[in-house]
Amino acid sequence: MPITRTAATFPPPVMEARRWLEGATFAPERPLINVSQAAPIDPPPPALRQAMADAVLTQDDAHLYGPVLGMPALRASLSTQINAHYGARTTPDQVAITSGCNQAFAAALSSLCAEGDEVILPTPWYFNHKMWLDMTGVNAIALPVAAGMLPDVDAARALITPRTRAIALVTPNNPAGVEYPTDLALAFFKLAQDHGIALIVDETYRDFDSRSGAPHPLFSQDKWDETFIHLYSFSKAYRLTGHRVGALVTSAQRLAEAEKFLDTVAICPGQIGQYAALWGLENLSQWVAGERDEILSRRAAIAGGFDTLRAKGWTLLGLGAYFAYLEHPFDISSADLALQLVKDAGILCLPGTMFWPDGSPEGARQLRIAFANLDTRGIADLYARLSALDL
Repeated sequence: MPITRTAATFPPPVMEARRWLEGATFAPERPLINVSQAAPIDPPPPALRQAMADAVLTQDDAHLYGPVLGMPALRASLSTQINAHYGARTTPDQVAITSGCNQAFAAALSSLCAEGDEVILPTPWYFNHKMWLDMTGVNAIALPVAAGMLPDVDAARALITPRTRAIALVTPNNPAGVEYPTDLALAFFKLAQDHGIALIVDETYRDFDSRSGAPHPLFSQDKWDETFIHLYSFSKAYRLTGHRVGALVTSAQRLAEAEKFLDTVAICPGQIGQYAALWGLENLSQWVAGERDEILSRRAAIAGGFDTLRAKGWTLLGLGAYFAYLEHPFDISSADLALQLVKDAGILCLPGTMFWPDGSPEGARQLRIAFANLDTRGIADLYARLSALDL
């Protein structure tokens, strides 16, 4: 008997991890350290919240259906920002606003794939990408990362078949945190272009990339929009996670196909969130720069203090954006270790098994730490609790 689309995949990992807290209690002097989800815990800055309130009170269209592909002013403003950041020449008709970056991914795949097609995902993968492929009957082809937690172009080339429709990358990476080098991104673009498939690059965390300037030259390639599909999220930069505002940047022809999907799923992105994203683009560049500096300082604290864990047999596999990706030294699976960390150390994090195909031995040794919401004192406390483990 055929299974339903939702039965074809696994439960949402972050929600599963939250259920591990049921019945758990934590002493006030040793509160839970929650490094399970990569999301700001603070609301948007007051000036942005005021702008949102003003939109609610003064913009009548904020309460009505808007264009399926998003507010024209926001599409134009994001195009302008992309052009400045990447040295690109995008136009507003190549930009769509979506209800979060996950919806942008789903819309892109809906314009690319039929049931039984294939998409190459580097492992460890972003689990929501894998879930969407599962639920649409598209086969996720695992591309295990090589040295430095980076995917290998030659290994990807060997996986391409007549059913391959895309390669999907995330940089800075979720879950491993690593930033893909410029030449690697370009090599994947040329691979995809040579084979007539799409290269999807999810850049949700680009505002926290440690490099200055454009992280890749893909927007500058000849006929870039026939191959490259750029995904973005306003959630992290402006703390708008609850308002679900993302973006899909590709050819106008592909957006016409994606519009069919977007119209049937949500009709249009939320208007208040779009007003917020537009105000942020126009007014918060310096504020976002400060947010980036703070995240980079926390990243430095993760790297600078890791000797404490290294001496206990831990390995730092990847670091960047919101994430530290660790290999643990214990003779138990990370799936069991993550549960034990809640009970023994008051730490909630995600096991590597949530980012690899079932049975992959690599995932059993790995943990993802979403450190962005820990200050330096919190990072020191995290390290102290992990180093005290005796399993």
